[in-house]
Amino acid sequence: MRMLLRVSIPAESGNAAAKAGTLGSTIERILAELKPEAAYFYADDEGQRAGSIVFDMKESSQIPAIAEPWFLAFKAKLSFRPVMNPQDLAAAGPSIEKASKSWGK
Repeated sequence: MRMLLRVSIPAESGNAAAKAGTLGSTIERILAELKPEAAYFYADDEGQRAGSIVFDMKESSQIPAIAEPWFLAFKAKLSFRPVMNPQDLAAAGPSIEKASKSWGK
């Protein structure tokens, strides 16, 4: 299942990693294991270093292996969400139509 992982790295731990020269290399190592479809980095609404990472998750038992590197390296806050690309949404069309007929008023 295509998932969106949102990562927020607290300023204190992010600054420590940046000063130690390990911020970028640690993120690269984590991403190399995850093999994401896409990864974007930015400052979030609270001014923290943040990222949005799209990846494929085969089963929910993978969550700890995906989350722990971020927790341990950066004390990061994470959220996981299933997401769809346009092709997934198109494939969902029949089920949306069926639900609208059953539940729409």
